Formats: sequence, structure tokens, C-alpha cells
Amino acid sequence: MYQITITAKEEGQRFDKYLHRILPEAGTGFLYKMLRKKNITLNDRKADGSEKITEGDCVKIFFAQDTLDRFMGKQSAESRAALSPGTKEESVCPQYNKAYRQLSEIQIIYENDHVLLADKPAGILSQKAAGADISLNEWLIGYLLAKGELSEPALPLFKPSVCNRLDRNTSGIVLCAKSLKGAQTLGRLLKERTLHKYYQLYVKGRIEEECLIEGYLVKDEKRNKVTVRPAPGSTDQAYIQTKYKPLRIETDKTLLEVELITGKSHQIRAHLASIGHPLLGDYKYGDRAWNEIYRQKYGVQSQLLHAYKMVFPPLEPPFADVSGRTFFCELPEIFARVSS
Repeated sequence: MYQITITAKEEGQRFDKYLHRILPEAGTGFLYKMLRKKNITLNDRKADGSEKITEGDCVKIFFAQDTLDRFMGKQSAESRAALSPGTKEESVCPQYNKAYRQLSEIQIIYENDHVLLADKPAGILSQKAAGADISLNEWLIGYLLAKGELSEPALPLFKPSVCNRLDRNTSGIVLCAKSLKGAQTLGRLLKERTLHKYYQLYVKGRIEEECLIEGYLVKDEKRNKVTVRPAPGSTDQAYIQTKYKPLRIETDKTLLEVELITGKSHQIRAHLASIGHPLLGDYKYGDRAWNEIYRQKYGVQSQLLHAYKMVFPPLEPPFADVSGRTFFCELPEIFARVSS
């Protein structure tokens, strides 16, 4: 018999979905059969899988050890014995420990039991794009492992993750979920657009008035590039809204605050470029000749786009500590360097 006690990190999900997490190699039909036969119980009672699990719930699985190992995706004793001398069963932890060590420049703005706000420097991926990548997501798990808030056996039950992504060369606040309840709450806030995200950035030219601009974004997956159209067309597209206001007008550029009303890939960069105000340092959507001046003079290598502020809506416990709060993230030094 295998017994598990539900923790706060896992509560809030349906029991059948939880079982799929801990028994990933078992089919759905098989799991429901085991529930009907009481080979899997919840708090020593028969369950149908639709129950919402809560902290302290007791799950019991009455399988033979080899069967349990197979459905959990573990190697059998025979498979482990067949390993050549000197080899070890591979652990998933090294990649997370490596990310935690290598990405030591990442700073924590705030964290509680459920959420973490990280300051991502430019040049770091939010989530890996290829198997060998190291990203903020791996750093987060490595950080929690190092703190002792997470263990390797617990990873199949719930894997902490980044909830909103910034482009590799965009810096600033990234939301991370440390628990399932945190992931569900942050996901809901982002979907409902009640969590407000603000950026600072330099654009070419003079902008003197606050404005809300709208458009339709079309993505070219092959080129990883988007196009903004003023009116809807016949292809797949997404309606976008971008709100901006000038903070400071300089010789050839304006420092803007942008509120991202909708959150689509490359939205800020493409939308502002489409109205004649490309971002400083943006070689994909911007003015290459203008960018080169700042690259040679100040070392600007990528777009100056920084997620500097995040405002939470009113929230109930266990999120009362972030309810209505505003969090800030300092601008990178390059912003001050190019100021004129």
C-alpha cells in the first residue's frame, strides 16, 4: 500500500487529475476502475475522481510495488540492476541545481507560500525553447530545492512554474507559481486582465500625449515575427490594446510607460513600431540605423523594454498579503546610460 498526504502546494485540483500526475503511465479507464474497486481511496473512502483535494487529505493506493513503479514511470529493480557498473540512475535535480547556480543574478522581489515575483535580467529565457536551454523556470525549481521547500519526489505531483513570459531580451517582473493554488490564482488574474502590468521603454521620436491604441496582431510562426493591422483581416489574428503615456521627452526619443491591456507575443514592440515609434535597440521591428548609433555609443545590444510595475487587484486569503499591492522593479543601468 502506498500512502500520500496532500500538501498545500497540491490542493485545489480534481482528484482524477492529481492521480494522472502521480501515475502518468496509467490510462484514464484503468484509474476509474481502480477507484470503483476501492484500490485507490481518498480519506479511506470510495471516490469517483471528481472530488477537489485539500491539504491534509489522505490518498491510499493498493497496488503491488512493481505495478506501482510501472505506473509511476519508475525503473524496476531489474532495470536498475542492469545498469553498467559505475553508472547511476539519472536524477532530474542536476539541471535545476545548475540553473540556480548559473542564473545567480536573478533577484526575488517578493514571495510567499504560493507566489514568487522575480526580476529577470535581459538575456535570460522565461521558459526553455529547447531541451538544453536553461531558463527562469529551471532556476525557480532549483531555488526551491535549495531552500528545502521542494523535493525531487514531489516534482511529479506539482512542478512550480513561470506564469507570464517575457521575451529573452525583455527584463523585469515575472510571476511564478510555487503552489497549484498560486498557479490557479495567477492564471485567473491574467485571463481576467485584473492584474495590471506596466513597462518602461525608450521609443524613437517625440510622444507628447497619453493614448490607447488598438489593432489586430497576426503571427508568422516560421519567422517568429508578428504584424499589426489597423483593421481585421481574413487570417488568424488577435485583437490587441496598448496604452501608453510619455514620462520624459529627450533629444531623439521618448521614455514611455506602457500598460499592456492585452498580452500577446511581441505586442508592445510591434504595436509601437506600427505607429512610427519603434523601440530603442529593437532590431526585429525597429530602426536599424538608429539602433546602431546607440549600440556603438552606449553598448545597447537589445530592446530597452523593462516590466517595472505590477498591480494586484483585491484578493481573499490566502492571497491577502498581495491584495491591492503594487510591486516595483528597478530599471536596468542601461536606461540611465542612454538618457540625454
